[in-house]
Amino acid sequence: MKIKTGDKVRIIAGKDKGKEGNILQVFPELGRVVVEGANIMTRHLKGRGERAGQKIQYPSPLSVSNVQLVSPKTGKAGRVGYKRIEKDGKRVKIRVLRVKGAKEDIE
Repeated sequence: MKIKTGDKVRIIAGKDKGKEGNILQVFPELGRVVVEGANIMTRHLKGRGERAGQKIQYPSPLSVSNVQLVSPKTGKAGRVGYKRIEKDGKRVKIRVLRVKGAKEDIE
């Protein structure tokens, strides 16, 4: 998966389209991510004995195909790819953000 925990992303589809937030959790097997402040769901908990009933709001996972990585430098959103570079005599794979023909290294 090309998006990691802590990345800033923009939502491109769904009810929260246009919102930006950081990735809180990643589920690579399911192809889903949890974005802070987006796709908020409400769960109603029934009271039991002494405890009163309550509503809990939490961010629900959404598909990774509905988010785009936002550049920390320019603030533009785009697709993510990889490239290999030589660093200290070793080949290292880094992420590259592609926005309208321009490429920008992320790491």
